[in-house]
Amino acid sequence: MAVDRSGECVTLAPGGLLLDGELVPLLAGSVHYWRLARESWRPCLSALRGLGLGLVDVYVPWGVHETAPGELDLGQTDPQLDVAAFLRLAHELGLWAIVRPGPHINAELTYLGLPERVVWDPVCQARSPAGHPVILPAMPRMFPVPSYASEAYLDEVTRYYHALGPTLAPLRYPDGPIVVAQIDNEGAFFFRDGVYDQDYHPDAIRRYRAFLRAKYGTIDALREAYGSQLRRSPSSVPPSADQAVTEPSLRFANVEPPVRFDASDVAELAYHLDWAEFQEQLLATTLGKFATALKAAGLSGVPTTHNFPLAQETTPLNAGRVAEAVDLIGYDYYGGASPDNRSSVARRTSELAVRSEAMGVPAFACEMGAGFPPYFPPLSHNDSAFTVLCALAYGVRGFNVYMAVERDRWVGAPLDSEGRPRNAADFWRKLSAALRATSFHELRRAVPVRLLVPRVERRLARVMHAFGPATGALFSLMGKGARESCLEVDLGMGYPLAIEADTFARSFEQALDARGVPFALVGGEDRDRSLAGAQWILCATSGGFSPQLAQRLREARQAGARITVGPRAVVRDGALRLLDEPLLGHDEVELLDRSDPASADAAVSRAVETLGLPSYSCDAAGVYATVHEDAGGVVRVAFVINPTARDLVARVALGWDGEFRDLIDGGGTRSEDGVLELRVGPKTVRMLARKEG
Repeated sequence: MAVDRSGECVTLAPGGLLLDGELVPLLAGSVHYWRLARESWRPCLSALRGLGLGLVDVYVPWGVHETAPGELDLGQTDPQLDVAAFLRLAHELGLWAIVRPGPHINAELTYLGLPERVVWDPVCQARSPAGHPVILPAMPRMFPVPSYASEAYLDEVTRYYHALGPTLAPLRYPDGPIVVAQIDNEGAFFFRDGVYDQDYHPDAIRRYRAFLRAKYGTIDALREAYGSQLRRSPSSVPPSADQAVTEPSLRFANVEPPVRFDASDVAELAYHLDWAEFQEQLLATTLGKFATALKAAGLSGVPTTHNFPLAQETTPLNAGRVAEAVDLIGYDYYGGASPDNRSSVARRTSELAVRSEAMGVPAFACEMGAGFPPYFPPLSHNDSAFTVLCALAYGVRGFNVYMAVERDRWVGAPLDSEGRPRNAADFWRKLSAALRATSFHELRRAVPVRLLVPRVERRLARVMHAFGPATGALFSLMGKGARESCLEVDLGMGYPLAIEADTFARSFEQALDARGVPFALVGGEDRDRSLAGAQWILCATSGGFSPQLAQRLREARQAGARITVGPRAVVRDGALRLLDEPLLGHDEVELLDRSDPASADAAVSRAVETLGLPSYSCDAAGVYATVHEDAGGVVRVAFVINPTARDLVARVALGWDGEFRDLIDGGGTRSEDGVLELRVGPKTVRMLARKEG
């Protein structure tokens, strides 16, 4: 077993990785060695370097390598599976490596890279409320997904890690190229993430009961919190989700979780919100167990990461909790050049960027789409270029080009399977050169406004989702939110509970965008630190959030931030139970009890004047601008984004004069009298560097 070198050589920094004190930006490209002829490895890796990417991103597919339980072919029989040789070659060519050994890797593989025997093992399978296996309708073959709670599945994963570890451990930095290890992949219940979709595996139920015991302490406290919603499993018959509990034999050991949303009063929400919170904890703690097992197998001494999928806000992935299991959380990006995608990228990236900055780590795109799998809607090179430039505009500091090299079940990579560049390669080469020339990984986007959506609002949207097994992610990807996807019920509150906060947040998002005020969405995890440095915090709430979040707002106010809450006063806790007194007093917050756009516009205008907020507004409707500063506060890079289908001349209010050059297309322009005027083609983003002097 390798010696644990945790923390000795590789550490995370806001700009990337520190390798013995040298800062290396996280610019990577994905290459799937097992899908390439071995003689193509060298030209493909050399071409990757030619794109200006310093790291290779490497999946290690469990199901491809396994020959028997606990036994792997790592090149002994099939030379194409010699991952160690591939990594040594990458090191020889001057590349560092991100290894991603799963267990789930997706990679458009049948069974998402898992062994067939594992997914068909009943003790490993996630369970529906009726106790059936949970089936993922994946291409090319549907299959039952594993349970993140299953101890049998964890045992199988641990055995796989220990079979793989001796091969990878000697290749860690500084002896080899491995500088980052990813734990699992898009860990949101294998895309079956509806709150009542899973997981009712017996091991999950045991962990749910332990969660309740830790949270409430006594069964009497639980009974008081849940009231008539509390249900138990009788010892003599199979569990019934509809049996109300009044018997004195109630114990934590026989409490049953909800199987559908059936609350008729706000007092009954705690039962459902706790189930949603438990799912967040289940994923985070299991990812932590995977990380511990991988380190024990020899992959210690390098930072760990995990990638959140598209529409991560609709899933049970809680960044505040997952950050306790891994060192770096990154996001995946795929999408077309459109106003909806621009909004989605801005929303997701701003949240990622302010969280990453607060934690002293890079805002990283674990998968920055270059192409698409053949069963996705087609994405052009222009779509990929638009998405990556948008992500950089809103704060991403590094990315992994997925895919950099072509392979089966993928269309549109910039390099073919023999390493020959395609037309798209020129863009990625220019972009990498631009990022290095401007030291973009060391810049920052100042974001004085935070649009805070407490975690309870995201849980509400999950438990009150109106479309059954259709995941809320589908609505998010279409640019829709709670207004379009949640039940319009008031539970005795007099207003649609899951919808008001979403309406409030979107009204302010539109108002801030219209004025060009830099803002970031903040997910409201109680353990997060994303409020640091804010001048104005807008909290969208339907009337309640946790006391811990209230304390964070109080601390932000003491640091000088203005706190605005709406459309409801905070008179309830994180389970929307009525409190004896409000969490935040009238002397601590400004209450806006209206959520119409006019009210939001007026509030933003007042804040710009009274707080002196920066404003980079554009006179062309639908065009947006962002700026990025160096450590001295000097603007070095600006982005102008046109997601519309119109060719526009935009005038951007920068507030200062200077010359700029286009980092991708060349050419120059100048801002005069504080205004930058330039042409922006349809569905494009211009990346501009401010000239010295």
